[in-house]
Amino acid sequence: MSIFTPTNQIRLTNVAVVRMKRGGKRFEIACYKNKVVGWRSGVEKDLDEVLQTHSVFVNVSKGQVAKKEDLISAFGTDDQTEICKQILTKGEVQVSDKERHTQLEQMFRDIATIVADKCVNPETKRPYTVILIERAMKDIHYSVKPNKSTKQQALEVIKQLKEKMKIERAHMRLRFILPVNEGKKLKEKLKPLMKVVESEDYSQQLEIVCLIDPGCFREIDELIKKETKGKGSLEVLSLKDVEEGDEKFE
Repeated sequence: MSIFTPTNQIRLTNVAVVRMKRGGKRFEIACYKNKVVGWRSGVEKDLDEVLQTHSVFVNVSKGQVAKKEDLISAFGTDDQTEICKQILTKGEVQVSDKERHTQLEQMFRDIATIVADKCVNPETKRPYTVILIERAMKDIHYSVKPNKSTKQQALEVIKQLKEKMKIERAHMRLRFILPVNEGKKLKEKLKPLMKVVESEDYSQQLEIVCLIDPGCFREIDELIKKETKGKGSLEVLSLKDVEEGDEKFE
């Protein structure tokens, strides 16, 4: 006795599905887990390492292969490898609820790590631990946005946390060396961008050591280049002005 298996069905396991809607129909491809991101970032260039099969499906989980006429209607070709490439590049990766939850948890931790790395308590100049930042993020009910970068979200979190706790981005320590003639005039323009002036020295040149908000660095750099026509110099003495040790919540 033989078991009938429909010819348009293919069974696959351990699969990541990428889906695209085109011409009112759904098309899917079956990829190896964790390979889609590598392909999109250019790390993985071998298509056979990404695709489990060069077939285009209407439903991967049911093993239903797309009809040739539907492919031609939607993509203008029935070349399945080329269609797979299109779906792989532009389609939406389908993930299970469990996988999505794991990804969001990882992003939450990554955001907290960036915030802890960039920020201090402004009164003590001491950093916060990642665990304390995670707790604070939960207190403000921060919701991770999967389509936004962790760096962008970390900057959002810092703004929101400022309303609830003593936190600010750690200052950068810079040294400016400016020609004396342009220096005095330029110092007035730089004043609003400097948080703390630690030292000033007028001799052959004007030398200033100061603390700034990291967000102002590019503006200061461009201002010095423009006003001194390249004669002035800017040196980063430290990326973070912090006291060693962990700050604890009161």
